Amino acid sequence: MYKHITDHERDLIATWHAAGISNKDIAKRLKRDKTSIGRELTRNSFKGKHYIAIYAQKKVQEKQQFAKKRHPLKNSTVYSYVIDRLGEGWSPEEIAGRLKRNHGKTVICHETIYQFIYSNHPKAHELKLWEYLPRKQKKRRKQNGRSVHKIRIPDRVSIHTRPEEAENRTQFGHWEGDSVIGKGRKTGIHTEVERMTRYLKAYILSSLTADETVTAQEQIFADLPDHARQSTTVDNGLEFVKHNQFTLPVYFADPYSSWQRGTNEYHNGLLRRYLPKKTDFSTIDQEELNDIIEELNNRPRKCLGYNTPKEEFEKHIKGCTSD
Repeated sequence: MYKHITDHERDLIATWHAAGISNKDIAKRLKRDKTSIGRELTRNSFKGKHYIAIYAQKKVQEKQQFAKKRHPLKNSTVYSYVIDRLGEGWSPEEIAGRLKRNHGKTVICHETIYQFIYSNHPKAHELKLWEYLPRKQKKRRKQNGRSVHKIRIPDRVSIHTRPEEAENRTQFGHWEGDSVIGKGRKTGIHTEVERMTRYLKAYILSSLTADETVTAQEQIFADLPDHARQSTTVDNGLEFVKHNQFTLPVYFADPYSSWQRGTNEYHNGLLRRYLPKKTDFSTIDQEELNDIIEELNNRPRKCLGYNTPKEEFEKHIKGCTSD
């Protein structure tokens, strides 16, 4: 393990170097690598010519003091960018990826951002940066997906018959749907996420009924071209019993298999950051919800090469329209 050169060793180096002893011999006497001696002489010599122990020690101390004052996130510019993007709901990985894309090289690693968020640094503690993350966890831990309820649904079509293009995300227009439950299970939000572009759409449910869900589906997909509504995959909730009235084919995930709709589960988690559990959705209107969805759709994603879902979705919509 490397150990920093001590004050006493600097005195010896200065004496022996002035006596004309080679770096190799000095290294042997101090039981160090000769490159360490050469680096010490190069970095800490006075005007790059004369090695004086007192001057070298002072220079090292100044460097150590400066190191302690260095910005925890590279520099103030990067720090400001990170804090601003966290405030907009971006994840550390999205922030790091977008910076890399913008600058053509890695500016900061997402792990560095995570470590700062969960560090004991006064600024991180003061801002409570973990609250900026989608899950608002004070400690990093793995989360399990939400389970679904097994009920009887007429004419239910299994996810295992879903087209391969939907499964491997090679065709645009395949969605994943679900309901986000409000306070007292009286209201909700129907969400749909396009699997290829990760584009999110949502509509407020005044009640958690099948009829309201049918209406939400009509509102979500009404203005989309045919190629943008190939299918949707949902869970086994009671609100989907009238799936035959939907404007696109519906496939059902296996009971207690939320991972089969992982894209939608993930986006519902992001939505929960703005509208946490026990929120009464009757207190918000569709315009407010649209603002939240717009913000989420303008966040860059690693799986999209750090493009945003909106950028990718609009590109495919234009392609569909021109067909």
